[in-house]
Amino acid sequence: MVERLSREYDLGLITTAPSVVYKLKLTDGSALEIASIVAYPDPTRIDTIEEPWVHLNIMTPADYLGAIMALANEKRGQLTTTDNIDDTSLYLHLKMPLNEVITDFNDRLKSITQGYASFDYEPCGYDPSDIVKLEIRVNEEPIDAFSTLIHRSKAESRGRALCKKLLEVIPRQMFKVPIQAAIGGKIVARETLAALSKNVTAKCYGGDITRKRKLWEKQKEGKKKMKAFGKVSIPQNAFIEILKSDQES
Repeated sequence: MVERLSREYDLGLITTAPSVVYKLKLTDGSALEIASIVAYPDPTRIDTIEEPWVHLNIMTPADYLGAIMALANEKRGQLTTTDNIDDTSLYLHLKMPLNEVITDFNDRLKSITQGYASFDYEPCGYDPSDIVKLEIRVNEEPIDAFSTLIHRSKAESRGRALCKKLLEVIPRQMFKVPIQAAIGGKIVARETLAALSKNVTAKCYGGDITRKRKLWEKQKEGKKKMKAFGKVSIPQNAFIEILKSDQES
């Protein structure tokens, strides 16, 4: 769909992961609902955050029970009851955050059960949760399309994975580019995109080493200025690759 819209209508699209609506209670007593990282207020103004949960029902062959429970634990799911359909099949009832369900749960479930399991879910309200803003910065600039609201227990590992993936998909620049994941003012993950190098002394044959050192210093200063004022252009396929990595993880 993204490729078709870009090709037929020449649209510059930004693709992001699906999100849910969070309910925030602020310190001044007011309430706020947000569905986008852009609307996330100053953390010092937040008293509590609630996220939507669902009742999840999974029908599966009994042989895959262990793998499904491992996936459910990873997704912060809580098993409530188990029903035996027959000697070989089970009906599992769980409670799970909606955000964990809508991202890649279906693909992961089909993969670990070879397509035999199926599920449905229904909303069951909101519960308080330790949700934080994971901010992704490229060359010190926040990138909202990569930033996300996530449970604190998963924030650091998610930040490391995003930084490593961005290191692969962002083209190299003429200067070093720091790629960081931050929670508030704390950097939890960092990668550095190496600069493209140019041999500025290629035409210097022999002679005093002082001239080469001057050229190297001049190049170094030039890269510092480029880093201070330059903007890193992130290609559209980088956003697509990040989403693909989410689905494959």
